[in-house]
Amino acid sequence: MRCAAHTLGCKLNFAETSHLLRQLSERGHTIVNFDDEADLYIINTCTVTAIAEKKCRNAIRQASRRNPDAQVAVIGCFAQNAADAIAAIPGVTIILGNDRKHRLPELIDNTGDRRSLPDPATPDNQHPFPLAYSSGDRTRCFLKIQDGCDYFCTYCAIPFARGRSRSATVEQVLQTVREIETQGIREVVLTGVNTGTFGQHHGENLLQLLRRLDNETQIQRYRISSIEPNLITEEMVRFIAGSRAFLPHFHIPLQSGSDKVLQLMHRRYDTALYRDKVEYILSLMPDACIAADIIAGFNGEDESEFQHVCRYVDSLPLSYLHVFTYSDRPDTAALRMDGRIPVRMRRDHSLQLHRISNQKREAFYRSQTGTVRPVLWESTRHPDGTMQGWTDNYIRISRHYDDRLVGTVTDEHLDEGRIVYNFPTES
Repeated sequence: MRCAAHTLGCKLNFAETSHLLRQLSERGHTIVNFDDEADLYIINTCTVTAIAEKKCRNAIRQASRRNPDAQVAVIGCFAQNAADAIAAIPGVTIILGNDRKHRLPELIDNTGDRRSLPDPATPDNQHPFPLAYSSGDRTRCFLKIQDGCDYFCTYCAIPFARGRSRSATVEQVLQTVREIETQGIREVVLTGVNTGTFGQHHGENLLQLLRRLDNETQIQRYRISSIEPNLITEEMVRFIAGSRAFLPHFHIPLQSGSDKVLQLMHRRYDTALYRDKVEYILSLMPDACIAADIIAGFNGEDESEFQHVCRYVDSLPLSYLHVFTYSDRPDTAALRMDGRIPVRMRRDHSLQLHRISNQKREAFYRSQTGTVRPVLWESTRHPDGTMQGWTDNYIRISRHYDDRLVGTVTDEHLDEGRIVYNFPTES
């Protein structure tokens, strides 16, 4: 069977999709691109925003048009939270939530009811924890070390889609990394829904894992995909600053620059704590890249409050923002709140935050122009005959393609003409 997959959403989804494709390949199936004709199309979905759900629906329809006789498997967060709505889309033959998507290879090799609707989404659904990592790129991979969340922020449906927080053990992660090492991977990105809670249910913690990865593996570079500000400790920052392999790159969700809105969101920090964390990181790693997620237009963010948000964000020494326009998510507490912001105003706030982000990104790139940074070169040959790579502090640069450099780390001078400017669209 020819199998293709399309992944939406977070790095965790990419790791899980790649794991499923490896399993299918091991069972004798042929893996093809999603743009090709296939017998099975897998769409690993996201439910973070309404835009993400719209992209899911579009991908489902594209697959059905590409081969009307193909099986279309919709899996992941959107499948967990909106199974009935997905079942109504013509062409969908398999629906698996996060509690069952790991069974997809087994399911398509057997007969019977392939639709397998997930149980109604609740945080207490029992979700297994299969370790997963992405493959296909010769240089870097995403490694799932944690899943689920116990925080229940008022805007977020992820605890319903992915369940309670759970994780691998330190030994399980080390064993998987040793497997990854045999494939020549140079960089591993540790991923999860709430990565900072790693190990909390079996007497371990994230810092213990970081230390052992740094000391006991041969991977050249590690990144942490995202970590909550209340879970970053000074001890962790000091360790990363002096480590062998962990890079000066942090993704720290902010969500709002207003203490009032943070309280409405049920976030576990205030703006003062967030600033302290950012400034402490930069005091030890002045060239670190620090990115932040932020939501535009959440309840209570009227024009006066939004101007406060902009002043705060503008004053933070961040490298860039990942901006999400607030949209209602099923089963969340935000649906029952007052102070709702009109959709047009939400979009306007989002555009303004994107402008601030672009200014910060340009300023960060300018601050690094003329420096020399280690760059890991990727395998893709671009149409203009170039290849691209990432500095340790997450700046993408380019050069003429040279296959000998793929998967190697070289010290490179960051000239302005070599930096690849990438300004994300709305999420």
